[in-house]
Amino acid sequence: MGKLVLGIMWALAAACVIFIVSMPINLQAHLIAGTIVLAVMIAMKMFRPEGTWRLVALSLGTAIVLRYVYWRTTSTIPPVSQLENFIPGLLLYLAEMYSVFMLALSLFIVARPLPSRPAIEVAEAELPSVDVFIPSYNEPAVLLADTVAAAKAMDYPPDRLTVWLLDDGGTVQKRNADDVATAQAAQERHLELQQLCADLGAHYLTRERNEHAKAGNLNNGLAHSSGDLIAVFDADHAPARSFLRETVGYFNEDPRLFLVQTPHFFLNPDPLERNLRTFEKMPSENEMFYGIIQRGLDKWNASFFCGSAAVLRREALEETDGFAGVSITEDCETAVELHSRGWNSVYVDKPLIAGLQPATFASFIGQRSRWAQGMMQILRFRFPPLKRGLSLPQRLCYMSSTLFWLFPFPRTIFLLAPLFYLFFDLQIFTASGGEFLAYTLSYMVVNLMMQNYLYGRFRWPWISELYEYIQSVHLLPAVISVMLNPRKPTFKVTAKDESISTSRLSELSRPFFLIFALLLVGVGVTAWRVYAEPWKADVTLVVGGWNLLNLIMAGCALGVVSERRERAATRRVKVNRRCEFGREGLWLPAMIEDVSVNGARVRIHGKNAQGAVAEGQANIRFTPLSGGDPAALPVVIRNSEKEGDTLAVGCQYVRSLPDHHRLVADLIFANADQWTQFQKSRRRNPGVVIGTLWFLRLALYQTWRGLVYLLRGVRASEERRPVAGGART
Repeated sequence: MGKLVLGIMWALAAACVIFIVSMPINLQAHLIAGTIVLAVMIAMKMFRPEGTWRLVALSLGTAIVLRYVYWRTTSTIPPVSQLENFIPGLLLYLAEMYSVFMLALSLFIVARPLPSRPAIEVAEAELPSVDVFIPSYNEPAVLLADTVAAAKAMDYPPDRLTVWLLDDGGTVQKRNADDVATAQAAQERHLELQQLCADLGAHYLTRERNEHAKAGNLNNGLAHSSGDLIAVFDADHAPARSFLRETVGYFNEDPRLFLVQTPHFFLNPDPLERNLRTFEKMPSENEMFYGIIQRGLDKWNASFFCGSAAVLRREALEETDGFAGVSITEDCETAVELHSRGWNSVYVDKPLIAGLQPATFASFIGQRSRWAQGMMQILRFRFPPLKRGLSLPQRLCYMSSTLFWLFPFPRTIFLLAPLFYLFFDLQIFTASGGEFLAYTLSYMVVNLMMQNYLYGRFRWPWISELYEYIQSVHLLPAVISVMLNPRKPTFKVTAKDESISTSRLSELSRPFFLIFALLLVGVGVTAWRVYAEPWKADVTLVVGGWNLLNLIMAGCALGVVSERRERAATRRVKVNRRCEFGREGLWLPAMIEDVSVNGARVRIHGKNAQGAVAEGQANIRFTPLSGGDPAALPVVIRNSEKEGDTLAVGCQYVRSLPDHHRLVADLIFANADQWTQFQKSRRRNPGVVIGTLWFLRLALYQTWRGLVYLLRGVRASEERRPVAGGART
């Protein structure tokens, strides 16, 4: 009976879709149908539909999208005889069809993502041996020490766990470089990291030459190790104690499993989050990928290796001669090859590592350029749509993952399209103002609704568009470059652990201000054309509204490239952990309220609290989560504030011994639950209307802030400029 009802529901939904799409092109009928569909979707959203009802709502939205595609294809493309209109009109049409195609792939992948997988417990005697690889190139020793210490502290039998620091910054090639300074720095790093690994109980490994970048470094680690499984952590990605317990069990369940991937959680905001101040209240960009998309890929056995926070089976890697190195994104390329050979993957949706992401806008763009170029290389050299051995769902999933990085092309076309009409009077969209508004507006609203259905708490309205815009300006030439010369890109390490000592404009900000100025001129042209050509006012107002929407997005981007001063590389994470604070002879009860990679905030209780901080140096004494006796971590007191009967103290760690790195790692990285709680605290769905209003307010403020930064920069430049005719010496 249940299947019959389900079949009837799907038949009705399909009939509704066919009816709406095939209706004669009539503006009034479209408005009525679109309004009904929107009303139904809004009503269903209020009840938070899941399962079949969620799919029904998405199918109704799909009907409106297909209706728009039908209208655009049959009624709006300029005639071929008018090449000046047809060529830009066709480019705009193709950009829209790309967006529709990517929406279709998204619906296929994430309409019903898999729920979070439970951990699989394994008997102690059946636990496989694990080699932990920490590839490094130019990261500072203190950052590596924390990661190595956290890896060594994982809850796993010591005789089956080997931690390797794979150092590509101290290779023989670099130590023998022609440049003396480079060679000396590499030699010093080589000796320092050797001693660090000896102190922490890890293995140090380098190689002769820096060949094939990260993939070559990992493959060198494979050649010198023998564990059944390989856990990979980036140099700035430190694992929780439970990482291996939460992941290795899946390999015992499936002998053809090559990968268990976990999400990347970041302790610091990316440039958008930091400069717009949304880190604590809005989900991060990567949460949409790791919270929804990877679970959708996992449903189709297509979740892929993301370069870190993952465990891989040695047997599978040996089948392909190690990690793939044709592209500069060796992680996804390796997954494509192993999936095509019949190996399986699993995604565990729980943050089990904490890392750092680029803090400056320039480093952020550098990282995304590498991702985009690497995915284009995979598309060129591996071509997943026709890759032999992949299932049809896997082909579609990899198409989505690779073709996504073409977004700079349609995003640029959407930005410039209204200016073709406003500046040059080109008719690239043959429709009346009423038709344009009715069809396009309903399509946009439905698109927003569908995104809200799909991503909800993980991505707020208009944020995806903002991320794509701020990347497109610089990614467009990068993608074009790799298309023209697929073998040209080389692997570049992303800068991490950065701090910004002064508020300033990013060195990559100039194009954003030029684009903003151009769009602002477009607003003026809109007003002039409405006045001068009243008979075209309907079309001019609609196109001007489109340009105004672009201007709002461009204005918000000015805030993104206006770098706020922020000395701390990471934000603090709440922990609420009991400890004692002070020194020998004076220990007071206290609570560690929050921690970062550099320091902690401690609340001291007791009448003698002020005396415990009088000399500016002290210790935090606590019991490690791994057990054992309480240990003391030395700190320097940076600030203190009396609050009632307690004293809140801001401290900076002093790492002078190997045990200090272990204690810092225990404080920050040992407990993965604190990261989950932080993510949940900012995951809420504001809805399309409230989310749009919030974004408009944000964009207006960031436009003003960006212009203020520009004026400050101009004034500072003028003050530094020498005065003509000044005295000579």
